Amino acid sequence: MAKAVRNVLSERYDLITKTIENIEKKLKALPEGWINVRYQNGKAYYYHAKYKSKDRFLAKGDEVLIRQLLQKYYLKKVLKAAKNELAALSKMLALYPDDLPEELYEKLPEELRMGVEPVILGNEQDAREWMAEPFVGKPFKDDAPVYKTIKGERVRSKSEVMIADRMFFRGVPYKYECPIMIDGQVIHPDFSIKRMSDNKLIYHEHCGRMDDPEYVNDLVERVNLYNQAGIMQGDRLTFSFETADKPLDNRVIDRLIDEFFK
Repeated sequence: MAKAVRNVLSERYDLITKTIENIEKKLKALPEGWINVRYQNGKAYYYHAKYKSKDRFLAKGDEVLIRQLLQKYYLKKVLKAAKNELAALSKMLALYPDDLPEELYEKLPEELRMGVEPVILGNEQDAREWMAEPFVGKPFKDDAPVYKTIKGERVRSKSEVMIADRMFFRGVPYKYECPIMIDGQVIHPDFSIKRMSDNKLIYHEHCGRMDDPEYVNDLVERVNLYNQAGIMQGDRLTFSFETADKPLDNRVIDRLIDEFFK
């Protein structure tokens, strides 16, 4: 989470820095001086002002100059606001900690980590109550291979073991294949997640056979069901993918945890 927030601040810092550079270039190309507006009988009249010079009235034939001076007025306002924000971002980046309390668990040595329970910040009580609610998951076939997470849950693949364990170690509350009803159909999302930052219930699907056309067709139908229920990609629905030749990269899961799951 700390890295995610720091990344947002850094990206904004870079954006504002580029914005300032672009505005300063544009200002150099605009006419000297500034615009003054005077009102008479409810009507606005424009004047071109310069240092140590008398204001010049701008008539109808000066429309291009009027637009340029108005744009200059606006850009100077934006420039001032951008510089103020840049100064604030600089202070925040300097003061923002590298570690947040909930991230310390994953940095513990393994021999210490195994003996402690991760701290869950935010809506902790809601998350614990949600995780304690019983549910009946999707049954396994008798001949299906057995894969167990560190919590002792049975999942369907080695990749799902990795996803579940990384969420557990990072303090992300989740349920595996907890059923939900969408448009009269029961589906079992691979992972239902209680996002602590906003207390929303979100879903993650691991798409582990993307080289299987039938599997992909079923996935499209499943995604359509989610969308019909207002569960949209990038908001409350995320995915990870793999094929036989391209296995899941654990860095993808860590990034999803940082960006979406906390």
